Amino acid sequence: MPPKPSTARAAPKDQRSAKPQSSSPTKNAYLLAYNALSAALWAGVLYQTVTIGSHEVSNARKAGVIYGGGGDVLTAMQRGLASGKVYDGLEGYTRIVQSLAGLEVAHSVIGIVRAPLLTTLMQVASRFLLVHLIASPWAFPASTRHNPAYATMLLAWSVTEVIRYSYFVFSLSGMGVSKLWTWLRYNTFLVLYPLGIASESWLVYSAIPLAKQRNESFALALWTILAVYVPGSYILFSHMLAQRRKISRASKRS
Repeated sequence: MPPKPSTARAAPKDQRSAKPQSSSPTKNAYLLAYNALSAALWAGVLYQTVTIGSHEVSNARKAGVIYGGGGDVLTAMQRGLASGKVYDGLEGYTRIVQSLAGLEVAHSVIGIVRAPLLTTLMQVASRFLLVHLIASPWAFPASTRHNPAYATMLLAWSVTEVIRYSYFVFSLSGMGVSKLWTWLRYNTFLVLYPLGIASESWLVYSAIPLAKQRNESFALALWTILAVYVPGSYILFSHMLAQRRKISRASKRS
């Protein structure tokens, strides 16, 4: 079923929008299935990140109280998220789930969705860098496994993607998107995007010493990537702010 007219007007062109260019039932069914599957998979990442992370933080806090190592929340969070359990439990699964997003570049190229290719490619490429290189077990697990930034990165990614993909499911199914979900879609990124970018940047930075041991050029490449993160992040964040303004204006007119 195609989206309701009111929903179609309310949903602006997203950087990786699931809105089809036509009302083709085949396209709509495919995009609905793709977004529903993606939402479910990222919900799995979110659940495991919160479950494992909270368990490790709780254990770290108890250990701090018992052994006098500091039982405050911030210290417990740092130690708990650095236990390596989040990485052990989610690295492979997250790599597979994020790899599925490569289809979104293809969606933009062949015109299934009205998504700007540049911003789509930038986001997918930065995620691929993290899951297929920086955090992969055959590259720099030593700098990632016990890094709290890995857990905070997964938290930022998974919350963002569950909201985003669910938003498109509601729209494409014809159910309509509630005001609450629209608010979440276009406001939570104000916190989650900086958290995600900071976590990604720290993981890349942490991998540089190990990269230097292998090859000076490899380390230089990672420094270059970090330098690109600044303007790249600005472009993506500005794009999302523009979408937020469109939604705000549309809400005021309705």
